[in-house]
Amino acid sequence: MKRSLIFIVLLYGLTSCTVLQWRSTDKEIKAYFDEKAIPSKISYFNVDSLNLSVRVQHVAHSKNDINLLFFHGSPSSLSAWNGYFNDTLFIKKAKMHAVDRPGYGYSNFGKEMTSIKTQAHIMSELIDHYNLKNVIAIGSSYGGPLASRLAVENANVKAVLMISPAMDPKQEKDVWGSRLTQWWLTRWLVPTGYRVAGDEKTVHAKELELIETDWDKVTIPVLHIHGNIDDIVPYGNVNYTKEKFSNIKIITIPDTGHEIAWARPELIKPHIIELINSILNK
Repeated sequence: MKRSLIFIVLLYGLTSCTVLQWRSTDKEIKAYFDEKAIPSKISYFNVDSLNLSVRVQHVAHSKNDINLLFFHGSPSSLSAWNGYFNDTLFIKKAKMHAVDRPGYGYSNFGKEMTSIKTQAHIMSELIDHYNLKNVIAIGSSYGGPLASRLAVENANVKAVLMISPAMDPKQEKDVWGSRLTQWWLTRWLVPTGYRVAGDEKTVHAKELELIETDWDKVTIPVLHIHGNIDDIVPYGNVNYTKEKFSNIKIITIPDTGHEIAWARPELIKPHIIELINSILNK
């Protein structure tokens, strides 16, 4: 009885307020960057046909016409990239933009959009709307295939960086916890961000299969960074991307797990700078 009561209390705690929702308000983001004296702008890109509003953060003061476009994994939000947006070298070298993917942050929070193809089409329209040139699409985990698919959708994407990406449909892991998001009896107990993540996870392998025949269309430089002890997205995904992309470079991070993008940004940043310089030197 005691254990059951503790379980109920914990579940209530997880579903209350904004606990584990992985998002910051516009006001909180402004305060964070104001404190660091970094001018940051928030805008919303509206897709009327889908009744969707996508939140975008911009730190765009560089004189270089290079645009870094960041896509987070799941569950997460654009704030996952704070460690990049407050980097003075990045601010100088490129304009930066990060989005709350549909269903997360403040982009129709809780309303899942499980189609990678549809998400990429929206992000392509976003690129055109903001007139972004020389785009380096950067995606972590679920954001990896989105960044790659964007290279199929929009010619303004000049390079792709995938960090711990879930690319191979045959290597998709069955995460037992995601089943809680699908059962009517338990779904309401799961925090909103995790419900969206569970909805994506349930059909992710199928969604990857729907777009994998187009990978040969991606001829721009693709960089795949993966930790060799990743227990969320198997390291074996590097074999898949090596086979599917004609212009790819694989970077293996030894003794490192899944959370490289935000936990170990110092391992990622030099490779982004290399991609920026390669475009500037053309």
